[in-house]
Amino acid sequence: MVMDLTRDYNCKDEDVPHICNFAESNLNHDLAVFTGYSPKFNQEYLTRFGSDIAKAFEIVEPQAEIQLQKIITDRIFGTLDSLIDAANRLSGYSKFSNMSLVDLGIYGLRKAIHDRNAEGATDSLHVILRNIANFKEQLTEQGLTDDLIAKFETASATLKEDKKKQYEIFSNRMILVQNNIDLFNGLFKQLNEILMAGKILYKSDPAKRKEYTLSELKKRVSRLKNSEPKTGEVKVEAASEKVK
Repeated sequence: MVMDLTRDYNCKDEDVPHICNFAESNLNHDLAVFTGYSPKFNQEYLTRFGSDIAKAFEIVEPQAEIQLQKIITDRIFGTLDSLIDAANRLSGYSKFSNMSLVDLGIYGLRKAIHDRNAEGATDSLHVILRNIANFKEQLTEQGLTDDLIAKFETASATLKEDKKKQYEIFSNRMILVQNNIDLFNGLFKQLNEILMAGKILYKSDPAKRKEYTLSELKKRVSRLKNSEPKTGEVKVEAASEKVK
């Protein structure tokens, strides 16, 4: 059983190495000034800090996991897109039968497809399959086939399985972070040392001093995230949570 160890930082786990990465860059640029202030801020200190940052990145952003996530995400997107024609066909049968698209679940499914929302699609498919079962005779009279029903059933099962795999990956990552919480706390301790020294060294230089404030580094991380290309995300329950 994993112990719920205390975090010494008030930000998301995955943001810690990014924040420290900016601080490392600042320290590398100003190392001579820092070393002149205290011999503890030497090349060995900088190298160790960078090495620990790299370890943290591999924990929160493991390359093998990222590739697996991409494969699963692409498969989910493919499953959602494959439902567009099926939803259109079913909407026709429902109109022929004078049924409500909202009650049948088609509107919800279309929105989920547009939003790339696997959870919403799964919920809508549950409604659709239930309504198909309840009104199969009327819908079959209008042209509904067993093959079309099978498409909805297969899509529902596939989405559930892929959502489960994604959640397992998120959960495993959370456990991995928890098992290495000492590394993250250690990074944050070093970060605070660097920021404290930077504020002392550049007290009379507001622009430079700003580079050594946690709030500024957090803003840089936020801007970095916002600048990343948005290719669409599958909405699932995230295991990485913001700590208090």
